[in-house]
Amino acid sequence: MDGESGDSEDSEDEDEEEGEAGSPVLQLRKVAHHGCVNRIRSMAQNPHICASWADSGHVQIWDFTAHLNALAESETEGTQGSSVFNQAPLVNFRGHKDEGYAIDWSPVVAGRLVTGDCKNCIHLWEPTSDSTWNVDATPFVGHSASVEDLQWSPTEPHAFVSCSVDGTIAIWDVRIGKSPAASFKAHDADVNVISWNRQASCMLASGSDDGTFSIHDFRLLKDGNTVVAHFKYHKYPVTSIEWSPHEASTLAVSSSDNQLTIWDLSLEKDEEEEAEFKAQTSEQVNAPVDLPPQLLFVHQGQKDLKELHWHAQIPGMIVSTAADGFNILMPSNIQSTLPSNGS
Repeated sequence: MDGESGDSEDSEDEDEEEGEAGSPVLQLRKVAHHGCVNRIRSMAQNPHICASWADSGHVQIWDFTAHLNALAESETEGTQGSSVFNQAPLVNFRGHKDEGYAIDWSPVVAGRLVTGDCKNCIHLWEPTSDSTWNVDATPFVGHSASVEDLQWSPTEPHAFVSCSVDGTIAIWDVRIGKSPAASFKAHDADVNVISWNRQASCMLASGSDDGTFSIHDFRLLKDGNTVVAHFKYHKYPVTSIEWSPHEASTLAVSSSDNQLTIWDLSLEKDEEEEAEFKAQTSEQVNAPVDLPPQLLFVHQGQKDLKELHWHAQIPGMIVSTAADGFNILMPSNIQSTLPSNGS
């Protein structure tokens, strides 16, 4: 009995050691930033280069190469800790008249950047080297209120779109002047966020302050109405929207109602399945009724959701940020047409 007891204790000790060895370790490298960070974006072609918007009205560009290398080394060493580094940015642009949130790197031309502020001005940045930029002092102006988000075309080097508190979306061509090539009413409230589909470049998604989001088809611009789908599921402002990089018909939406939803726009309403589902849930308390057939998944549990991004390499994986931290989720029932909570 003593021998068996000893073996059991040794086994438990080994399990504990293995559990400790397998515990996640968070590595941090902190860089001091001038002002609160409103939004930050990394360059797709060179992810170690990042641009940030500050609440002080400054736009800064950073080279985080040394920090990324240090994190890679610390992972192999198994050490844990964090430090704050007083690193100078590559560029500190003060030409905007107010703070802003809109910022986007071109996926076609490495280093090309646009930034938009709360005074309706958009500035174009052109790279002159790997560490310097020429910022056009004359802004693009076409909105009557704050520019909330910007998106470069996934295929055209000179085209980008913007959305605004004025409820409109504008399409720009940097070769033809400082006014939009086209503009259209997108929502009845502020347009907070937009996402240009990189798998189907004629499609744009927009999210509004009234909780709705719409899908636009640029091929319908001449007809005067670009909206091909409009959804009213969320009850509070849409804070982030993004198309999947792997599925042309799939997108994710986050809202101030503390929900992140995933949608597949290729799905259509099936009357027989809907009737069967309602029959099965008719006796349940607070059973969901009339859910959009395109709604695949609902993620809850975070407070004050701010932003989401699909993982570039892992299909179906999403990172979401909120006031109480960030989540990494990968819905297990992504093929289902019925939503469930994730974590």
